[in-house]
Amino acid sequence: MTAARTSSAPGRRPPSQESLVGRIAAMSVLVVLTIYFLIPAYFLLVSSTKSQGDFASTFGLWFADLNFADNLRTLFTTQDGLFGRWAVNSLIYAGGGALIGTFLSALAGYALAKFRFRGRDFLFSVILSGVLVPSATLALPLFLMFSAVHQVNTYWSVILPSVVNPFGVFLARVFTSASVPEAILESARIDGASEFRIFRQVSLRLLAPGLVTIFLFQFIGIWNNFFLPMVMLQSEELYPITLGLFNWNAAVSQQPDLQQSVITGSFVSIVPLIVLFLMLQRFWRTGLAAGAVR
Repeated sequence: MTAARTSSAPGRRPPSQESLVGRIAAMSVLVVLTIYFLIPAYFLLVSSTKSQGDFASTFGLWFADLNFADNLRTLFTTQDGLFGRWAVNSLIYAGGGALIGTFLSALAGYALAKFRFRGRDFLFSVILSGVLVPSATLALPLFLMFSAVHQVNTYWSVILPSVVNPFGVFLARVFTSASVPEAILESARIDGASEFRIFRQVSLRLLAPGLVTIFLFQFIGIWNNFFLPMVMLQSEELYPITLGLFNWNAAVSQQPDLQQSVITGSFVSIVPLIVLFLMLQRFWRTGLAAGAVR
């Protein structure tokens, strides 16, 4: 009887073998997904090193003559260095919008997590419902609003709509609930600190990893934004990289030499995102872990 209990069922794998099979299957899926997501970036890297002739006549996923330096020089000198202006504009839009938006998200999330007032849950539900609204549907109303105050075709017409981030408020509330103990806040209040001083000197330091996560999400979202600048901006000098490269790509049929600049510019445009992610990776992972625990 005992032997019958201890023996494995016919055809059933031992637990260790099942665990090994599961790990291999999971790793296989992750490897396939990693390759799938990295192939476009690899294609941009390879294509940005080719000349215009090599781009059309050689295999797309392998190198030919390395002309990356010449392509970069052409990219930053075409039309009097207009691409460099676009890159600066993208940094202004993404950096400024992400900083302001992260701070506002932190304020709102902190208030919703630590202050009790009537209608708090309803207000949070209304804010969170903004995540479900497609940004494209807001472009025309925003254009009409900024047109009424004569702010269309300005930096503010792109930055101000970008600082509103309902998902950032949601993350800030989750991070605040998980990372800011009530005991610390009560001690600061007993010492006579004002609420804003507690937020600025105590809570922000505890929320730093979570705020980095919000900043990264918002920076990448604004950097990749295309539709809002297309609606708001008419002057090429105010374009971000996304809209500028789109216009160049549309003109390739009249100016074929722009094709290589579009490819090289697309590769250059993802470099700041990679650098920013690597610089803030430690804080980003900590912030995600804090949110997951909650």
